[in-house]
Amino acid sequence: MAGSLNRVFLIGNLGADPEVRRLNNGSPVVNLRIATAETWRDKNTGERKENTQWHNVVIFNEMIAKVAEQFLRKGMKVFVEGSLQTRKWQDQQGNDKYTTEIVLQKYRGELQMLDARQISDVVNNHQPEQSGYVHDDLDDDPLPF
Repeated sequence: MAGSLNRVFLIGNLGADPEVRRLNNGSPVVNLRIATAETWRDKNTGERKENTQWHNVVIFNEMIAKVAEQFLRKGMKVFVEGSLQTRKWQDQQGNDKYTTEIVLQKYRGELQMLDARQISDVVNNHQPEQSGYVHDDLDDDPLPF
C-alpha cells in the first residue's frame, strides 16, 4: 500500500530490567516493558486521575540490544521508536491469542536513555563501551554510486 506508515514513538519508564535471550545464531533479543501514564483532573470531583498503559517492546537490532542489556534498568525513563506489530500464538489449551508489540527490527529503530542521573549511575557501575544513544536506520542496499 503506497503512502502508509507504521512508526511508534514512546517515552516512558521501564517496569523491569530488560529480559535478554539469544537466538540459535547467538543474536540477542531484548524484551522491555514500558509504562506510559496519562493524567487529568476529574471534572466533577477535581480529583487528579491517572491511567497507566503498559507496552511490550522487542529489540532485534543487535547494537541497540547490546546497549539495552548493558545500561537499561527498572525505573529508567527511555524513548523508543519502532513499528507496531501484532502476532498470533496459541496457549497451552490451543486457544488463539494475540500480542501487540513495538518492534525494533534489525536495521530500524531508536533507543535513548532520558534520565541523565540514572545514566551516570549505570555508567559508573558498568564501565560502558557505548553511549546511551543509539540510532540505527541503515539499509543493507549497496550505494548507487
